[in-house]
Amino acid sequence: MMQSVKQWLAYTLTNTQTRLVLFLTVSVCVIISGVSLTSYYTSKSVLQSELSEPQHQMLQISMNFIDEYIEKTDQIAVTVALHPNVYTFLTSENQNSYDNVSKIYEFFDTLIANTSYIDSIYVHDLARGSFVATPQGYSSSRVTFVDSQWVSVADEFGDAKMLVRKRSVPSGAGVRNSGTELTLFRKILIQGEFRGIVAINLKEEELFAKLHPPHRSGLERARFIVDLDGETLYSVAGGGFDPETVRAAPQHSEGEEIGEFRYNGASYLVNRLESPLTGWTYVSYVSQDSLLAQSKHVRNVVLSVSAAALLLGIAAIAYIQSVAFRPIRRMQRLFNQNDRDPNRSPDDLLHLERLTSELLSDHAQLAQLIRQTMPEASSKFLYDVYMGNVHSKRELKEKWSSYFHGWTDAPLTFAVLSIDRYEAWSRRYPTADHSLLKFALANVIAELLASEWRVSCADFGKDKLAVLLQPTRGGSGAPQVEAFADAIDVVRRMLGFSVSLGVSAPFADPGGLRQAMLEAENALGYRLFRGYGSVTFFDEVLDHELAPAAAKEPWIDDLAAAIESGDESRALQAVARMAHELRETKYYPSAALKLLRGAADRLRRIEQRGEADAEETDSLEEVDTLSLEEIAQRFAGRASASSARIRGLMERKDYALCQNMIEFMKGRLGEPIGIQEIADAVGVSVSLASQLFKQEMDDTIYGYFTKLRMDRAGELLVETDEKISDIAAKVGYQHENSFIRVFRKYKNITPGKYREMMKYKLEAAHETTAASELRGRDYNVESKGNRLAP
Repeated sequence: MMQSVKQWLAYTLTNTQTRLVLFLTVSVCVIISGVSLTSYYTSKSVLQSELSEPQHQMLQISMNFIDEYIEKTDQIAVTVALHPNVYTFLTSENQNSYDNVSKIYEFFDTLIANTSYIDSIYVHDLARGSFVATPQGYSSSRVTFVDSQWVSVADEFGDAKMLVRKRSVPSGAGVRNSGTELTLFRKILIQGEFRGIVAINLKEEELFAKLHPPHRSGLERARFIVDLDGETLYSVAGGGFDPETVRAAPQHSEGEEIGEFRYNGASYLVNRLESPLTGWTYVSYVSQDSLLAQSKHVRNVVLSVSAAALLLGIAAIAYIQSVAFRPIRRMQRLFNQNDRDPNRSPDDLLHLERLTSELLSDHAQLAQLIRQTMPEASSKFLYDVYMGNVHSKRELKEKWSSYFHGWTDAPLTFAVLSIDRYEAWSRRYPTADHSLLKFALANVIAELLASEWRVSCADFGKDKLAVLLQPTRGGSGAPQVEAFADAIDVVRRMLGFSVSLGVSAPFADPGGLRQAMLEAENALGYRLFRGYGSVTFFDEVLDHELAPAAAKEPWIDDLAAAIESGDESRALQAVARMAHELRETKYYPSAALKLLRGAADRLRRIEQRGEADAEETDSLEEVDTLSLEEIAQRFAGRASASSARIRGLMERKDYALCQNMIEFMKGRLGEPIGIQEIADAVGVSVSLASQLFKQEMDDTIYGYFTKLRMDRAGELLVETDEKISDIAAKVGYQHENSFIRVFRKYKNITPGKYREMMKYKLEAAHETTAASELRGRDYNVESKGNRLAP
């Protein structure tokens, strides 16, 4: 038998045509098998490398979001611990004071109402074992407080001041989550002694909302949070992720930040992060089987084709041996017969090119799925640069290479769009539509510029939209003003509102992004002088000569004096002078806006004087997105209305008498005078003076005098560096502690904190102007005056 087979093989292989068919059959089978296996493992490698980074970034964003909530909750816990009524509760002998406990309830209710992710707040006195909580109320011991099993956490603090634990909650405890609760615990130290604990119960659905993976495809994916004890705090799965795998996966999360593991015969791509705040481990799993299902199917089909081709080659050899080698036409007819058979693959060795094309097409579809996450990541990168959250050149370069890998070394240009009259725009459209309108705005700009530019847009919040541009055809400069003007006109016609634009100078590499953002914002500020729908390039305003710095312009005092005297004509003239001087003196927009805000605040204080419910006309709260002409119109309207109101008041004898008392008080803020001296100054009795003043000014003489003193003290705190005790003496207080107590009552802040806060605001307002001025000086040195003036 074996001898017969050997003879048959020897005879068969002596035929040249048979050897040729055998060689081609084996070669093509090897090629097809190699292509299928190589394609599969290449697709797997590409998916792992390109999907891991976006998954890692999304997990990082989720962790940052949760950590931010935890930090805010910890700050709230600190606020609770420092609250004077909580201090009284922990130190007073009479803990169950109705007045004190009511204030604590009111304080807790305010915090919970203003914070969406807080469920309830407890305070526990360790020394006396009592509780005060909302909504449960006051309890003198653990016996009467249902949810008290957590008090043993005091032994777990050690040197730590804050802990976050997931704990069991007894039924009837009155909390939101049934069975379990995620709670932040904070030490209360009084004079270095551990006296109590603040416990803030969190709403898990709010806290972990960002952890839910997007359902953009049927991928099997899951995310987990594991605490320091290895217990799962929270888990969420999508795309049909097996529940048993969900429970078992956290046990396999140990190891590197990015990797893969196998469980129950399935392969998973894992990303792992550890929170520096809580120590929790954040884990993301994506089933590689679901990602590679189509590639596996293609691999199996191709291997089946390879096997079919091999069998076909063997059949061809047998056919040649029996009836001689058939021409190519007969072999094609045989393949066509196989094509009509639904149980066999239509592809054979003659269709290798088409088979390869299908494999590449499948790979392109999988790569497209990965690229869908890139626009969101690139927008987040630009926003991080804008907010100063990218701290090193290496980090900036790595993220740029990841999110803008298709961009070249051509120069970049940065532009900032701003919605004109933003305050009116935000009232015009429902809040739910704001993000949709800004998304539409970004699409319009991208579509109009995409023919010649690479475009990346990012929402910078409120009125601003950022646009990063790079020429696609080797250009070397920024887009022409006509391109932006046409885009702004299309936005106005299609979306129904106008925008203004500031454009930076071109820069060579991503390292200049932060400076370009400052340039674009500086150029955008010239909307104040140029009006709505303006397009301003930084190069146009580079040589802007600075006007002499002035903390306060004369027209501000003239405007205030005219309104206070009821002289409407003079007030309108002061407004016109304001607009003229701001335009002609060539102020930097930021400096001009600072003066306008100060004038608006001065006007608001005048309006509030005398009548608390004085009717308001146009709002002056948002001047950043207004033109100088509209600001002047609003000032004129407010000045006219205030002048008329005050003029009407001055025509009344009682009002004039009150004004005389006010002028007497203003001139003696530092003197120890009382109501008797004030009444004597206008020649009436104390009782009549008090009655008339309350009737006309809606305040007591003492209260109004104290308010004048505190307003003057606030000015001295900002304008001078004098000691608080010296300022107290200048406004009539001999004892510094009395002054601090009264100031805090009227301003809701201590004098020292008030000085810090106001100086910080002034420094922040000067930051952009200073940076732009420095940039302008550098350019002036290089160009030696060759650039155009604004």
